Formats: sequence, structure tokens, C-alpha cells
Amino acid sequence: MDNDQRLIEFYCGEGRDHKGRCLEDIWALSSFWLEHTHDYIQWLFPIPEAGRFNAFAPLLTPTVQAAFERNDVMRQHQQRSLDVMLDFFGLARDGSDIVAQPTLAIQTHIWLKAGGHNHLRITRMIRSLALCHQPDLARTFQQAVIEIGTQQGVVSASSVQYWREAF
Repeated sequence: MDNDQRLIEFYCGEGRDHKGRCLEDIWALSSFWLEHTHDYIQWLFPIPEAGRFNAFAPLLTPTVQAAFERNDVMRQHQQRSLDVMLDFFGLARDGSDIVAQPTLAIQTHIWLKAGGHNHLRITRMIRSLALCHQPDLARTFQQAVIEIGTQQGVVSASSVQYWREAF
């Protein structure tokens, strides 16, 4: 099966990633697993460029982008993926806003530390949401991580710049 079909089927909830996981499998995994596993984020938030860490990840092509544009289920599934990652980051959607959960703390939410792979994940997520025809959600997420990270006083200026440039 080609790249486009694999990713479309995966996001429609009918396919599996390179390790046999479906979307619902990933959504159900623990925060520990999400932190220490590095080959799922490319499936949840595809972008056009190949990543350095997962040669098996599909790419976001114009065909897949068009599928996201016309398929409500795919966009809803990406929103659910965002909710899973927001919870992992100690954030949550509240209507059309993204807010910090009461438990948000640098000790348990590693993205609040300067640098690291979670900052790269956040950049990918912002970009993917925008490219998958969810620009308002991308902008809301972008603004939330910049504002919340800055309020916490621990996110680096370079990460903020990457997030601003993500879309």
C-alpha cells in the first residue's frame, strides 16, 4: 500500500501504523509511553518532510491534505489526537481556548523545560494542524504553548521562535 493510502486509512480509523497500532491504540496509551516512545507523533501529526527519527512515518502529501480537507472524520480524529497530546502536556481544550490544567508543573510536564524533543513535537503539531485544514486550531495551540510556556518562565526564546514560525 502506498504512503497516501496508508495514512488516509490510519486517520479514518481503518488502518494501522508501521507497528500495527491503530489510532485508538495510541489514544489509550499512558503519558509515560507517550514521553518515551518516539515513532507515533509522525503518524498523529504528519508533515510533508521526513523526520530524522522514524523512517517508517508517512508524509503529508497534497493527496493526503486534500483528504483532510474533505473528510470530517479525519479532522475530528486529528482533534482527538490533539486532545490526547494536550493532556500529556498538562493542557486542555476549553471551548475554543486551550488552557493549563491545574496539575501543570515543570516537575511532571517536561515540555516546560528548555529544549528537548517535546518542543519539536509541539512545532510538528502546530504545522500539521495548519496543513491539515485546521488553521484556527493550529493558531490556538500555538498561542497557548507560547503564552503558557512564557508564563511558567521556563520555555526558551528559541522554542518560542520555532513555534511562531511553525505556521
